[in-house]
Amino acid sequence: MRGRAGHGPGPGLQPCRHRALAARPVPPMLLLDLHEVTFIDPAGLNALLLTRIQADRQGTVVHLAQPSRRAAQLLEITGADQVFPVDPDVTPPRSAR
Repeated sequence: MRGRAGHGPGPGLQPCRHRALAARPVPPMLLLDLHEVTFIDPAGLNALLLTRIQADRQGTVVHLAQPSRRAAQLLEITGADQVFPVDPDVTPPRSAR
């Protein structure tokens, strides 16, 4: 993910979520790269939480990779960092970015 996550221009997380969770066989893990997220609002946080819920229903664990400072702050303030495995040092493959 890049730029702003939430309301505003751009496709957001929904198309990526649908593609990733429609894959067969179901992936055991979905890694979301947040290192280029410059801003995340409540709608963006809601999208992440909804992704987690939908993935969990399929047996997929959502990990957050390298959250930017702003994304990490929001995750910590809201307690969302307690429901997502956060991998601050994991670099996703280029094709996953």
